[in-house]
Amino acid sequence: MTGFFEGRQLVIASMHQKEQVLQPLLEAGLKVNVAVADGLNTDLLGTFTGEVARIADPLITARKKCELAMDLTGSDLAIASEGSFGAHPATFFLPANEEWLLLIDRKHQLEIHARHLSTATNFAGQEFSSLEELEAFASKVEFPSHGLILRRSKDELEGVLKGITDPDQLRTAAIQLLEIQGAGYVETDMRAMFNPSRMQVIQETAQLLIQKLNSYCPSCQLPGFAVTAAEPGLPCGLCGTPSSAALAHLLVCSHCQHEEKVLFPHGKKTEDPQYCQVCNP
Repeated sequence: MTGFFEGRQLVIASMHQKEQVLQPLLEAGLKVNVAVADGLNTDLLGTFTGEVARIADPLITARKKCELAMDLTGSDLAIASEGSFGAHPATFFLPANEEWLLLIDRKHQLEIHARHLSTATNFAGQEFSSLEELEAFASKVEFPSHGLILRRSKDELEGVLKGITDPDQLRTAAIQLLEIQGAGYVETDMRAMFNPSRMQVIQETAQLLIQKLNSYCPSCQLPGFAVTAAEPGLPCGLCGTPSSAALAHLLVCSHCQHEEKVLFPHGKKTEDPQYCQVCNP
């Protein structure tokens, strides 16, 4: 089955120019006509700088964005992303970008999402008390290709200066802070249009979602039949001991919950002994 969404209008629920990476992928991968929900204010659901707290989890927030975009445009097909930043859950000393991308199809009562966790992020922030400290931070986080935010202190919500991509503007604003209070706080602007690293992660998440949307359930024939879990245990090719490599993938339909197990998902029936805890402890 192909072309489930072909020819339909799909609206992107974004005010941060995510269509730059989403539109070409969606049009090529789903054969849809992409539009942007002009006038949609997604900042009402939360801002990275804290003026508006995000009170719901990322998936619920993305769902609300889709619903607002469909109500605003009259479309019955929408897509939205929601990103979070912090320490990697397994490698705590590394910052990570978690992106959720959700498609809602009101016509067929479908919700299908993809999640992607990446360490390819410049997410950071620090206090500075000199221009030298500020400039060292800016260089580390790839300014000016990536935007910066200045504020009086880490938790200050008043007078926040966002979207700085001009070195002269950064220097002038920093000098004002230093003259007034002797210090300031600088952080990366994680809005997509000011952060090419995040935009790349959104693009990778879209590729995962499109792959999922083009995978059809053998039971109900609807899109969204995808891997939800990996079962370890692929045997070592030398001693036969079960390894941590995937022996099987579990595919589940997001609509009817039909399940199938696929053995040897990576096309190999044994694991290289160098990854075996017995042969190479």
